[in-house]
Amino acid sequence: MHPSESSRGPARFLRNALILGLLTAIGPFAIDMYLPSLPFIGSSLNADSDKVLMSLTAFFITFAFGQLVFGPISDITGRRAPLYFGIVLFIGASIGCALAENVETLIAFRFLQGLGGAAGIVIPRAIVRDLHSGVEEARLLGLLMLVFSVSPLLAPLFGSVIIEALGWRTVFWFVAGIAVLAGGLGLLLVPETRSPAQRAETSLGGLLATGRQLFTDRTFMGLTLATSFAISAFFVFLANAPFVMMGQYGLSPVGFSITFSLNAAAFFFAAQFCGRLGARYGLKRLIMPSIIGFTAAMVLVFALNAAGLQSLVLTMALLLAGYGCLGILLPTASVLALESYGEAAGMASSLMATLQLAVGAIVIGVSGKIINGAGVAMTGGIALCAVATLAVALLTLRGSSGQPAAAE
Repeated sequence: MHPSESSRGPARFLRNALILGLLTAIGPFAIDMYLPSLPFIGSSLNADSDKVLMSLTAFFITFAFGQLVFGPISDITGRRAPLYFGIVLFIGASIGCALAENVETLIAFRFLQGLGGAAGIVIPRAIVRDLHSGVEEARLLGLLMLVFSVSPLLAPLFGSVIIEALGWRTVFWFVAGIAVLAGGLGLLLVPETRSPAQRAETSLGGLLATGRQLFTDRTFMGLTLATSFAISAFFVFLANAPFVMMGQYGLSPVGFSITFSLNAAAFFFAAQFCGRLGARYGLKRLIMPSIIGFTAAMVLVFALNAAGLQSLVLTMALLLAGYGCLGILLPTASVLALESYGEAAGMASSLMATLQLAVGAIVIGVSGKIINGAGVAMTGGIALCAVATLAVALLTLRGSSGQPAAAE
C-alpha cells in the first residue's frame, strides 16, 4: 500500500492520530504514572531519594539515545520492524520493573524500558512525516499530542490511585498492558509507510552524511537546541514537583497528580490550535510570540516566588500560561526543523528527539541535586530554561534585517 493511502479521508486521519498517539504515549506513561510512587519506592526498596531518582535518569538516558538508533534503522529497514522490536523490549522490561526486589534491579530494567520506549516516540513521528508535510503535518502532530496528552493528564492520577490501592508495582503491569494494546492496534491497522524504493535509496553512509548535514544546519540545530531547553523547563517541573507539591504545599499524591495534569492539559490543548493558527498566519510567524509568552510567564513566576509570593494558585496560573505557550511552540518548531528532511525523516526526528531528551536528562540530574524540594529553586530552574530558549531562538531566527532567518 502506498503511504498516501493510509492518510486518505478524515476517518483514517483520526485513526492514525489515535494509534500513533498511543504508541507515542507508552514511554511517557512509564514516566507519568510512576511519579507519585517515588517516595513509596524508596521506602519499599530501602533506597534514598538520589537512587530512586536515578531510576528516572536511567530511563531518560536510553529513552533519549535509543531514538538515535531506532530512527535511522527505520529509514533503512522500514518503520514496522524496529517499532515492534522496541515495543516488545518495553513490555519485557516493564515486567522486570514490576518484579524488581532492589533498587539496582529496578534501575537496570528502567534502563531497558527507556530503550524500548524510544522506538515508540521517534518512529511514529517519522511515520507522520512520511504521510504529510507542512500544515497537515502540524495538524496530525497536534492530534498526536491530544492522544499523547492522556498520559500526563490522567496517568499521574491513575498512578496515585493504583499505588494507594494495589502498590507501586502495579503501575508497571499497567504500562505493560498499555504497550500490548498500542502495539496490537498498530500492528493490525498502521501499514508500512516507507516504501521499498525509499529503503533501497537509504544507506548507512548516506545517513551519516545526513547526520553531518543536520549538525551543520543552523536552523535545524538552533530550533532543536531551543526546543531542548523549552522541554527541559517541563522536565524540571516533572522531576521536582512531587517533592515540592507534596512537601512544601502539603498536597496528597492525588492533589499532586491534579496539579501536574493541569499543567500538562495547558500544554497539550494549546497544541491543538497550532495547525489552525499555522494555516491562518503561517507556521514561521508563531515561533517568537510563543517563545516570548513562555519566557515571560516563567520568569514572572520565579520573580514572585523569590519575592515571597509563593501562593499555589498564583504559581499554578503562571505555569499554566507558560506551558500553554510551549504547546504551540514545540509542534511548530518541530515541523520547521524537519521540513527539509522528508527523505531522512527518521534520522532527523531521532536526532532532534535525542538532543532534546539528552538535555532534559542532564537538567533533571542537576536539578535533583540543587532544588531539593524547594519551590523557589524549582521555579528558578524553569525560568532559567525559558531564558535559554529565548536566547537560542533569537540567535537562530534573527537575521541581520531583524526578520526570522527561517522565513527568508
